[in-house]
Amino acid sequence: MFKVGFIGGGNMASAIIGGALGSGFLTPESIAVSDQSPQATQALAQKFGVAALGSNREVAARSWLIVLAVKPQFYGEVIEQVRAEAREGGQKIVMTLAPGWTLERTQAAFGGPLKVVRSMPNTPALVGQGLTGFCVSELVTPAETQWVSALLESFGKAEPLPKRLMDTFSGLCGSSPAFVFMMIEALADAAVLDGFPRAAAYNLAAQAVLGSAQMVLELGGHPGALKDMVCSPGGSTIEGVRTLEEKGMRSAFIEAALRTNAKAREL
Repeated sequence: MFKVGFIGGGNMASAIIGGALGSGFLTPESIAVSDQSPQATQALAQKFGVAALGSNREVAARSWLIVLAVKPQFYGEVIEQVRAEAREGGQKIVMTLAPGWTLERTQAAFGGPLKVVRSMPNTPALVGQGLTGFCVSELVTPAETQWVSALLESFGKAEPLPKRLMDTFSGLCGSSPAFVFMMIEALADAAVLDGFPRAAAYNLAAQAVLGSAQMVLELGGHPGALKDMVCSPGGSTIEGVRTLEEKGMRSAFIEAALRTNAKAREL
């Protein structure tokens, strides 16, 4: 029996496997994977030394924690394939990674009460800096919850949440890296327009964002107060802030996050 079986071998599966192995939380022998693409399955097996199995059904039958690491639109098809194996014995746990798949929806798709972990990692997991929100169904024990949390912590940070906040987490943390990447790109574009080499502009803009985020985490207080620290009276920064306000930057971020949350509930 494998400790964890991954159905789907994309970036998120790779990030979780890499984090769990790199931290020593899991061993290659405790992990199995299957993907509709044999090439993807073999690539993970070769990269990490994990077991490559021939079908989703086999992964579900031979794993304690079954991770559904496929796109949301394929969940119904995959659950149909592995429903019986996932329910066998009543002790297995199913972990979802997709927006829109609530605990109730997942249990209904599997045909009744089931141990389910709903999790939402974000892409910085690929560099060991992921942030994962998660909640669990009533059948998951405290010890199992602690173990799952430790797994999620192996590639970043894990935040237990009330199930009602999981879709809100999507806009706050799940999708927000895309918004930050856009901001970094825009800042770099401005620097390039002003004569800066593009590669250096990307690196320096990213470092500025990283340092700013670290200040929020370490210094605490209101982000507005940290912003005020940068804005000298009559200076260049406050002129830039005025321009962002004129262009509706705050409203754009708020609307993007709210629409992300709404879309997540529809998936």
